[in-house]
Amino acid sequence: MILYPAIDLKDGNAVRLYKGEMDQATVFNENPAAQALEFVNAGCEWLHLVDLNGAFAGEPVNAAPVEEILKQCKVPAQLGGGIRDMATIERWLDKGLSRVILGTVAVENPDLVREACKEFAGHVAVGIDARNGRVATKGWAEETDVMVIDLAKSFEDAGVSAIIYTDINRDGAMQGPNVEATAELANAVSIPVIASGGVSSLDDLHNLKNCGAALNGAISGRALYDGAIDLAEALSVLKS
Repeated sequence: MILYPAIDLKDGNAVRLYKGEMDQATVFNENPAAQALEFVNAGCEWLHLVDLNGAFAGEPVNAAPVEEILKQCKVPAQLGGGIRDMATIERWLDKGLSRVILGTVAVENPDLVREACKEFAGHVAVGIDARNGRVATKGWAEETDVMVIDLAKSFEDAGVSAIIYTDINRDGAMQGPNVEATAELANAVSIPVIASGGVSSLDDLHNLKNCGAALNGAISGRALYDGAIDLAEALSVLKS
């Protein structure tokens, strides 16, 4: 399993939100590239980046810090937030991004996801953000009637490289991930699943790892910034 340290970008800073609320953002580093380098130097093999402003705006907003991270860090990175058309996907991949994460557009324009998977094979993931089992879009501001597993299964044959599953009610709350829902999703589809939201201890990582091979990785943010999880220990747990 891969550990993906999260760098959420708001107004150019690395922040963490509490349960997805933009007005409850804690700034952890005013230099996101320095933060990313810290993670890489500690042994992280991937980076998980989110343009929070972009998720609400529907277009990239924190492009400058993302580009600086890509320039300074020689590990693959995935980015979500405000990526809703082919031109934006192509632009990010041209700048060195390894994987784009399509969230809102996966609900509103699933054909674009399929087109992107054909055009940029291996570089497109779907982000499924859920509240009480239902998918939320547009920076988690809008809830839909779409069920998580139904949406995931609809992309089973599309060539999606991964599904990033976030339980919004757990995100940034340090309450532990929704292991049951994550395992249910991972076992329902053949697409690799990456768990996000609520990872707050080494025990949480152990529990996610026990979900089996269907779970490809885990994203952690606040727990790494707060020191609740020792990064070296976390990497060791997931590699063992």
